[in-house]
Amino acid sequence: MDRPATDHLTPDATNAGNERCRLISLPQVADSRGNLTFIESRGHVDFAIERVYYLYDVPGGADRGGHAHRTLRQLLIALSGSFDVHTDTGSERERFHLNRANTGLYLPPMTWREIDNFSGGSVCLVVASAHFDESDYLRDYEAFRLTALEQKRA
Repeated sequence: MDRPATDHLTPDATNAGNERCRLISLPQVADSRGNLTFIESRGHVDFAIERVYYLYDVPGGADRGGHAHRTLRQLLIALSGSFDVHTDTGSERERFHLNRANTGLYLPPMTWREIDNFSGGSVCLVVASAHFDESDYLRDYEAFRLTALEQKRA
């Protein structure tokens, strides 16, 4: 299900463990020379930006993701082209279609994600709350689901 973009990220302060995936509208400065969009830590995202990376030249029919993070927060943006992000919290699944450089998808911790349906020439920018840490990854779906259920019970 595609959700309408919101003006900014406002996580549920009463239960950060139950934050939801959501679309975030990013500022767009437009003039006759083109558009400019920017992202600021603790402004457009509720975390300090510690890492930025991007996916590109994804072959047709390929998918990315297939994992969750224990604590990492991310913002995914289609800088060029389009792709679908399938999210799963262990109890709720959604699909988001990203195709605008001024709209990002916020992924809170403990969100399984799979990215597919990449158009030709697409570029997925990822803004992350921490440096790479392999121990933060959950790469087995069943282990993710069990961990998510345990966290919800706690």
